[in-house]
Amino acid sequence: MKPMKIVVKVGTSTLTQGSQKLSRKYMLELARQIAELHARGHQVILVTSGAIAAGRELLRHPTVERSLPAKQMFSAIGQVQLMHIWINLFSLFEIHVGQLLLTRDDLSQRKRYLNARDTLNCLLHHKILPIINENDSVATKEIRVGDNDNLGALVSNLIAADLLILLTDQQGLYTADPRTNPNAELIPVVTHIDESIFALAGGSSTSLGTGGMTTKIEAAQKACQCGIPTLIASSALPNVLIDISEGKQIGTLFLTSITPQESRKRWLLAEKKQGVIHVDEGAATKILHHGASLLPSGITKTTSNFERGAIVHIVDPSDQPIAVGITNYGHEEIQRLIGMHSTKIEDILEYSYGPEIVHRTNMTRIKSPQEPKQ
Repeated sequence: MKPMKIVVKVGTSTLTQGSQKLSRKYMLELARQIAELHARGHQVILVTSGAIAAGRELLRHPTVERSLPAKQMFSAIGQVQLMHIWINLFSLFEIHVGQLLLTRDDLSQRKRYLNARDTLNCLLHHKILPIINENDSVATKEIRVGDNDNLGALVSNLIAADLLILLTDQQGLYTADPRTNPNAELIPVVTHIDESIFALAGGSSTSLGTGGMTTKIEAAQKACQCGIPTLIASSALPNVLIDISEGKQIGTLFLTSITPQESRKRWLLAEKKQGVIHVDEGAATKILHHGASLLPSGITKTTSNFERGAIVHIVDPSDQPIAVGITNYGHEEIQRLIGMHSTKIEDILEYSYGPEIVHRTNMTRIKSPQEPKQ
């Protein structure tokens, strides 16, 4: 199977294996499987819960008020401990890790979204394992994602993942609650998520976790809308991640009818455009006929005062729109780069967001290569 970009989410109840402390034995086994995926050429992003549980464990489970500041205190203490454990475990396999603590604001505000995406892609490019958690120690109700299942879906969309895996203490989604109904049957594939699917979900199975089957279905729905299939599987299965990567039928697979590229194309075409970038004939030809990125050397001018991350029209010398894309640079930055070679970007700006003004993965053509000029 070709290398994939895989987001693996693991919850607190899985990391503790039903106890009051993190299971180093289980975490080592998970690290081993992720290391094997790395060795096979897959790119893996680990979304991990467990910071609050780690904080409680470190303080020997003190009796404190059930308040937001108390949870944030446990998270602040536990996040350090959690990462220390992950760092030590992955070092056994000679894998370096990088930590990202995110909130909903980081994924909903365009500049923060781009910065998070660029950081993740840079980590993956250098074969460093990103480990992500919600920034519980500072997040308030207004900016919280709320659970790491949905955070996993948002991260999957952020980096255009090929697959989102949600590990849990259940085999997958059942026709009824298997803990109370012996006749419950595992549902291997879900092709459409509607109210009947949500009705099959129960609550959280432990007092430690914040997500039950409902949040996993919510996450699957978000991911599938972005063209990313999602799989809910049992963390207790031996070699579960390896088997999934090999295409074996495990757990419940939520299918999507579109690809991430199709999803992005629809989104780009539907969003309001915030500016226009004019290009010369050479750049227009490369974009239309070769699907190339837009480089500063092919730009002739810009209109509107847009910022980095804006959605812009790209127009040819006859002012015909040929593509829509997300710009890596703002209007004022592009003005300084017009006609320049990409290698000069850092010299001119004293920083760089990459050689492309609009990368081809963040661009969709709105004019066919065969279409004659009007």
